[in-house]
Amino acid sequence: MENSTYQLIEDCKATNRALYKFYAAVMIVIFILALPLNASVLHLFIFKLKFWKSNSNNIFLFNLVLADILLLFCLPIKAYNFIQGERRSENDTVCKAMLFMLFLNRGASIAFLTVTSIDRYFNVVHPGRKNLLKALKKSPQISILIWLLLLPLTIPTMLKTFECCNSHKTTNDDTLVKDVVDSLREVVFFTQIVIPFIILVYCTVHIVNRLRKKTVGDRTKLRRAVFLVTAVMVVFSVCFLPCTLARMVLLITRVKDLSERHQDKAAVAFDGLMVLSYMDCLLDPLVYCFCSTKFKALYLSNYFPFLVRDAQVSFDSSTGNASHPASHPTSNNVI
Repeated sequence: MENSTYQLIEDCKATNRALYKFYAAVMIVIFILALPLNASVLHLFIFKLKFWKSNSNNIFLFNLVLADILLLFCLPIKAYNFIQGERRSENDTVCKAMLFMLFLNRGASIAFLTVTSIDRYFNVVHPGRKNLLKALKKSPQISILIWLLLLPLTIPTMLKTFECCNSHKTTNDDTLVKDVVDSLREVVFFTQIVIPFIILVYCTVHIVNRLRKKTVGDRTKLRRAVFLVTAVMVVFSVCFLPCTLARMVLLITRVKDLSERHQDKAAVAFDGLMVLSYMDCLLDPLVYCFCSTKFKALYLSNYFPFLVRDAQVSFDSSTGNASHPASHPTSNNVI
């Protein structure tokens, strides 16, 4: 039985077919729910908000939803592999392409969530201070730069087939190149989650402190900023931190060369928590609502007009501002 489990691990096969079929079902549900949601958000950014003309965070948020949609297209392939009892595609080209897309778009999603929180931090904690981010956020340059910086981080996934997360696994053909590639891959995986999380904690703490010290003035803007960074923290805590901890446990079992049974349990847990990480495609729209004071009203008025109780909100796509009829100056449609 031990040899059978060992062989399944080495061949990148699922040792628990029923559990991996459940993982596949979860990914299919995420895909079915998240695709129309993100597509509708993308439609608003392009045809209603005209994000490229906006003087707000819409450029960042557009890139965030774009990363989520590109990530979603990987899920049906991943689900199919799991249903077939494979932890990865047996086709090396498909396998590497999938890893490239997953690394790139997960990294982009994390990066744009972090940049959005940093921007809100400067607006709230240092409102009068000039900063490079504030100057560049109105143009696409910084978004293009982020995508370009993420591309080299995917190189470790393309140098050698990602053997089912078997990094640093003890084998007879260990080489220095293999160790370097494995180490680069793990550095990319951990830094793209741990460093942004530290930044988010820093931004959250300072924004909350700013809210507590604010005794006069507009506290609504500060509360909205707290909601934003809290939403981002929830996305990180639910989606990314569990799989990071599972990855750490998995690496420990590899490096210490524990029994195949322990390695298999660690790998199965990691695969399951990676599936959970794809939930960020469903949670990110919460960030859109908390980040933009107009987005919720615009979304409801376009897709769920029957939920809009008060006067309709007219939207100026060139400025990203909502206006209300004079008879309803305090409409609740805009968060």
